[in-house]
Amino acid sequence: MIQSRIVLHFPGFEPLDAEAHRQRYKRSAAQASAVWHARFNVGDLVVDGQGAHFAVNTHGDSYAVRTQIHVFDHNALISTMRSEPLWMQIAKGFKAGFDVVWQGGAWGYFRHAWRFGLFFLFPFLFLAAGIALAVNIAAIPSAIDLSSWWLLLSVPAGSLVFRHGVIPFSERYHVLHLLADWRLAVAVAENRQEVDAIIERAAGEAAAALEGPADEILVTSHSMGANFAISVIARLLEKSPDALKGRRLVFVTLGGAALQCSLLSSASLLRQRIGALAGHPSIDWFDIQCLTDPIHLYKCHTAALSGHADAPQPKLVFIRFKHALSAERYQKNRRDFLRMHRQYVLGPDQPSGFDFTLMTAGPLPALSFKTLDSATAPKLQAPS
Repeated sequence: MIQSRIVLHFPGFEPLDAEAHRQRYKRSAAQASAVWHARFNVGDLVVDGQGAHFAVNTHGDSYAVRTQIHVFDHNALISTMRSEPLWMQIAKGFKAGFDVVWQGGAWGYFRHAWRFGLFFLFPFLFLAAGIALAVNIAAIPSAIDLSSWWLLLSVPAGSLVFRHGVIPFSERYHVLHLLADWRLAVAVAENRQEVDAIIERAAGEAAAALEGPADEILVTSHSMGANFAISVIARLLEKSPDALKGRRLVFVTLGGAALQCSLLSSASLLRQRIGALAGHPSIDWFDIQCLTDPIHLYKCHTAALSGHADAPQPKLVFIRFKHALSAERYQKNRRDFLRMHRQYVLGPDQPSGFDFTLMTAGPLPALSFKTLDSATAPKLQAPS
């Protein structure tokens, strides 16, 4: 039974800073408290040389756990991209989509996980249809042989339909946010300056966080955060090869999207770092996946498809969200693919084999979740 733990968490591509992630964790912990009959007390956020972190004190009938959770978000990059003018966001988004195709990423997605390929196409097809609608409205006078003077009405009308009809409707499906996601995927693959700066800073903060004593070191990442988790931990070990001497690190990817970037031809450094982590003797890596989540490459092996077929492969661990959610909430959310994708890090309605709060702040070793049964809740009592 674990009594102390250090967690380095790398969130996915969401417009949330460290405090917002802490607040969401606190809400999820409240749900977990009711489900597991324990108290997960979430402290305030602290920002210092170890980055942004908060404490979680867990108490059950036969255990007590002290956890420090360090949040390494990339909200600054998201905010910068989403603050640009609309037309610039669209133009840069389509440029990123072209880069993904040109660098072989789109072919890789459809070859290995066709649902992720459809996820890639979705925002571009949505906006292309909206642009086509606007162009057709603007071209009505030409189509029915009206005077060109009518273009003074039809062109603004087409623009208004796109700006005040298509774009607001697209927010229901987070289309512009998805464009930004693909922009970041290309930036990560190419290890651009703004990405490298975040990785360097986070590696220093992670090294400082790991200086403290703990029974367990756990690194968790969700979705796009897998790319940052891999890069940061690999960079930490590049700078300090003995950082894990005498210790083990459990590395867990949740709906990980490392292949979203590593399948691009420019991602040579990322692929190198994936191999370094997969083959590191002090790292236990496993990948938690769910069939009803289309925003990851289901049943795909990150290390092998990144060019490291001979390295130890992270074990694929499969869960079903319906085991953790009430039937009503599952049916309500199952068709919202972005909502389901976030469920890895959200709270449960009922006991099941996996719960993010339990894994990161509970008494069980994180490595025990490597052999979980999604339908079977773990036992939390200490052995007599």
